[in-house]
Amino acid sequence: MFIAGSNSIAATQTPTNTLSTPSILQNYLNQDRKTAGLVSRTVQVGNITWSYSEGGVRTNPSILLLHGLGGTRDNWNRVAHYLTPYYHVIIPDLPANGDTRVPADFDVSVPNVTEQLRQFVTKIDIEDRLNVAGHSLGGSIATVYASQYPFDTQSLFLLNSAGIYKQANTSYTRDPYSLKNLIVSKPGDLDDVMHKLMQNPPSVPTPLKKAQENLLISRAPQTSKMIDQVVTLNRIYTPETFARLTRTVEAPTLILWGKQDKIFNVEVAGELKSLLKRAETPVILNNVGHMPMIEAEQQVADHYLPFLAKSQKFKNPLADKLIQLN
Repeated sequence: MFIAGSNSIAATQTPTNTLSTPSILQNYLNQDRKTAGLVSRTVQVGNITWSYSEGGVRTNPSILLLHGLGGTRDNWNRVAHYLTPYYHVIIPDLPANGDTRVPADFDVSVPNVTEQLRQFVTKIDIEDRLNVAGHSLGGSIATVYASQYPFDTQSLFLLNSAGIYKQANTSYTRDPYSLKNLIVSKPGDLDDVMHKLMQNPPSVPTPLKKAQENLLISRAPQTSKMIDQVVTLNRIYTPETFARLTRTVEAPTLILWGKQDKIFNVEVAGELKSLLKRAETPVILNNVGHMPMIEAEQQVADHYLPFLAKSQKFKNPLADKLIQLN
């Protein structure tokens, strides 16, 4: 969701209405991306100016990493460090997040963001045999993507993935409006939010944390609008409709969860596994909360890399008549 990201407001197409990232934070992020083997790029697709990080050799299999609600591409930098030596890695700021700029009336619903993501993926020419990974709300987007584009999805990786679960029992799943308690809207909120999202938040130097907090405060109204959309989706969809969508996914899937997740309780990982056709036994990380790619990046990579290597050998059952569908 939040933390460790370049969260400039992206409400309009005009640069005068976009708040720039403080230099201390921007310098840190630039170095963080460089260490992970990533470079920053932009591309115009329709009325969206996408900002994204790219790393690795383009001839290697491609991985698309999707951040969660209120997060940015930089949430994935620590994991990307382990991926770029072997894979072609793409990490976008999703529309209305980070530095990706959208029109003021942009529809931030999961179906529309997924459709725009497909156009982005096609524009940069990585849609074929794509390995898709998503965290939290990004997991929902990744699931919808895999469902809608099954011929092109080579594998799916879901970390603490958002969904409408029967076994969900946290305050945030019972009342999605309470997600607004995770908005950094005033000084001092960042520490509180970090402890809600993570079991053991990483230490951040005070000047860097202050710059990050100020930037998150500046974009609190935009984050609030996105949570309103999540609330609306929870009124429209039910566990049954979510289950029907999830059951259509054909891609081999790895599920990973932080056992101490306070946003989506760990029990829903088993429920999610039961809905997916080709899901492996969920990986549960102890002493980890909602942000495993920040709290336990090496463990995430240690589980994801073997799964990726195995997945590249799989044939897509929709494209091979010799493989029996479930």
